[in-house]
This record gives sequence, structure tokens and C-alpha cells, in this order.
Amino acid sequence: MSGDRAGLRALTAEIVDCRRCPRLVSWREEVATVKRAAFADQEYWGRPAPGFGDPDARILVLGLAPAAHGANRTGRIFTGDRSGDWLFAALHRCGLANQPTSVARDDGLELHGVYVNAAVRCAPPANKPLPAERDNCFPFLTRELELLRDVDTIVCLGGFAWEAALRLRAALGDPVPRPKPRFGHGAELIGERWALIGCYHPSQQNTFTGRLTVPMTDAVLLRARELAGLGTP
Repeated sequence: MSGDRAGLRALTAEIVDCRRCPRLVSWREEVATVKRAAFADQEYWGRPAPGFGDPDARILVLGLAPAAHGANRTGRIFTGDRSGDWLFAALHRCGLANQPTSVARDDGLELHGVYVNAAVRCAPPANKPLPAERDNCFPFLTRELELLRDVDTIVCLGGFAWEAALRLRAALGDPVPRPKPRFGHGAELIGERWALIGCYHPSQQNTFTGRLTVPMTDAVLLRARELAGLGTP
């Protein structure tokens, strides 16, 4: 099989035009107008950030939401913020990206065997989406995974992504065992169609304190490669 490229393009267009959540629309547009001083000369994206990557991906990397001055500025999830700096460097080390950095949508980054998205597509205040906002985005996530026909391994960056992935699997017919598996770094849940693997989110709160290290991140991505049948880089 291969990913539905036309379907992914159509879904991307729908995501970018979404205005379902008034609080998020107001916040993302306010941030795009006020801007951060360091980016005052840049035009902010100020819209939902769609997923991106290899349509034939075997691995899906799932985050929480766009950063206010990251993807809400650049228009590409994880691009242009410290979390993305950490993530893309790790993907490159593990043979899943052609370069270790991503600063703009047109900077030449290519992902190999990987697709990256987030459970919520708009930057939320304090990086905390409301349950209703999470639920409004959920249909985008389910449709995206249906279009990414080759994905069989989901790397969950943080507990929020882990919970979203559990709901996602259940919604698409891959039941969640009881008791519900808890998130943890390196936690794994093998299912009939998709395997989940947990990774601490590469936020500065985790990377600056040493809660998440380079070897820890690489170990998760290399394990994801193994689960997805991609072998060693």
C-alpha cells in the first residue's frame, strides 16, 4: 500500500481553513499580530498547522499542539522552536530526516518513513488545549491516519499525545486493553494494527533539566524503526 496523497492534500487544505474553536482562533491570530520581538520582521502563519512528511510513512510522530512562536509562525508543525530543534536533530541522527534542522516550510527538510502531526492543530494559550478543542481536532487525526495507510507505529511525544493515540486506535478498530496502559518514556503498546511507543516531549522543561536526553530520544526512535520494520539506519 501507499499513502493517499490526494486525500492528504485535501485534508491539509481543510485543516488550514478550520475555525471551529473560537478561543484558539482568537489566540493564534493575536499572537500572529503581536509577534515576539525576535520575529517582528516575519509574517506569522497564524492558522492551524497541518501534518507533514512522507505519505508512505511507517512511523507517525504525534505531538501536542503547535507552539505559539514555532509552527504558528512558520506554518509547519515543530518547525522553528526548541522542541523542533531537538526532534529534527534526533530524526536526522536516526536516518529519518535528510537534515538536522528545520527553520521554515521551504528549507528543504525531507522526512523518510515518518509523518509528523499533533493532536491539536492550533497553538493554545499556555500550551493547554481545552477538552472540547481536543475533541474538535480529533476527526482530523482519525482521517489522517486512515490516509497514511502504511503507518503501523506511533511515537507519542508526551502524555497528551499518548491519550490521543489510545483514542485514535480505539476509534479505528484497534481496541485499548484494560486497565488502560499508562504513559511513560519507552512505554510500548502493541496492537493489532498499530504499535504505540511513548517518549517524553522534547520541551525545554524536559531537555534542559535532563529528564529527556539525546540517548533517550534516539533509543525511542530506533525502537520505532524496529517496530515499523525499517531496520537500522
